[in-house]
Amino acid sequence: MSNVNTIFRLGLVVSSLIVGGCTGTLAPNYEKPSAKISDSWNIEQSLNKPNQKSMATVTQWRDLITDQKLRRVVKIALDNNQDLVIAALNVERARAQYRIQRSELVPTMGAGFNGTTGRTPASVSSTGEAETSRVYQLGVGITSWELDFFGKIRSLENQAIQDYLSTVAARRSAELALTSEVIHTYLRLAADLEQLQVAQDTVRSRQDGYQLQTDLEQTGSSSQLETHQALAELETARDDELAWHTAISADENMLEQLLGHPLPASLLPTTNIESIMAGSLINEGLPSDLLQHRPDIIAAEHSLKGANANIGAARAAYFPSISLTAGVGRASDSLGTLFSGSNRSWSFIPQINVPIFTGGALDASLKVAETNRELAVAQYQKTIQVAFREVKDALAIRANIDDRLETQTVRLQAAENAFTLVQQRYDTGISRYLDVLDTQRTLYTAQQSLIALRLQKFENQVTLFKALGGEWDAPLASGVAANH
Repeated sequence: MSNVNTIFRLGLVVSSLIVGGCTGTLAPNYEKPSAKISDSWNIEQSLNKPNQKSMATVTQWRDLITDQKLRRVVKIALDNNQDLVIAALNVERARAQYRIQRSELVPTMGAGFNGTTGRTPASVSSTGEAETSRVYQLGVGITSWELDFFGKIRSLENQAIQDYLSTVAARRSAELALTSEVIHTYLRLAADLEQLQVAQDTVRSRQDGYQLQTDLEQTGSSSQLETHQALAELETARDDELAWHTAISADENMLEQLLGHPLPASLLPTTNIESIMAGSLINEGLPSDLLQHRPDIIAAEHSLKGANANIGAARAAYFPSISLTAGVGRASDSLGTLFSGSNRSWSFIPQINVPIFTGGALDASLKVAETNRELAVAQYQKTIQVAFREVKDALAIRANIDDRLETQTVRLQAAENAFTLVQQRYDTGISRYLDVLDTQRTLYTAQQSLIALRLQKFENQVTLFKALGGEWDAPLASGVAANH
């Protein structure tokens, strides 16, 4: 065969590549399912209160935090947490799987050289004499490349890219969840340290009261009843102190697990919660914004698109598959003549496989693909509904948290004043010691409640930030996804 014919056949292969590469798919046209959520949050929010209009709008998790220690703690977690390591590896695996699937759109070409030498004994030789044969071959060819006339490979490639994009979004969701959990745990640790300080102050106060009652009992100025009451209150406070020590240890253990790294003592909180968190406003936007910002919703939609694309591959399986194997090269019985003009070789092997009887496997495969799409639709809508509820729950707390804090602050001030007055009345012999214990318990409860409510306020900020999807300007995908 002449060089012209060889080039002509290679041209046919290239033309087939172009035709195959431009083939569409049999996948259904993708339509985003309805979100099945309200058009508004329908909650009277603290957003419209005059005392919050001057606050800055949060756009990144760093805007939530003023404490540099906590920022360093979050950074350590993002660098070392094993869940994030797993999420990152899942992204890399999905990227590689996408590249493997995409490679099937183009032919696989290879070059090879082989030499064969064999001896045929005279007893089986056609000439009656022993023969030694040698064959040397050098070739370049395409190995069983399937032409994508019906879009099966293109559908599988679309599914692979959607799986990759889904893992990218899942990784961001993991980062957002980790950041939120680290901040939550750090805030709980700071609040528990405050609670421990209150408990320790209460222990000292009740220790003094118990000692006073013991001295009064010895002088006959007080009864055993008041001494036992004072002892009971003292032991209650001591039990609370021990409980807060346990809670603090649990907080520290949780932080170390989240960080994937021992928590440096220098990064433990040393200030109250209000000094750790910024008084920033989170603009909740509209419910439709969730579809753009929530990484778990974005991941669910990519999974839905992948399931939709897989239907195209299942439909294409009903049609014939066409594959080509072709090659050009040299063959000779001697290395010295391998490249002579008369030793050119070529092959062209088209194959067509037509499904005739598959025992219902193709119908079942298509049914599975369609069912998987319906499952993906249901999961997508469920993810949206869960996200919508999380935002509404957080907004419901935010709507009156400042009013509750104001009420609790007034309550604490009243409890402090009552305790001071009762203590003065007791010192002058007007009130009983039981009145002192009652006001002391009320004060202790008010102090604990105020700390817990402050914790709830700032935890709510973190929860709302996470529920709205976190850093709204953060890119969800890069590289191959951006170019798809």
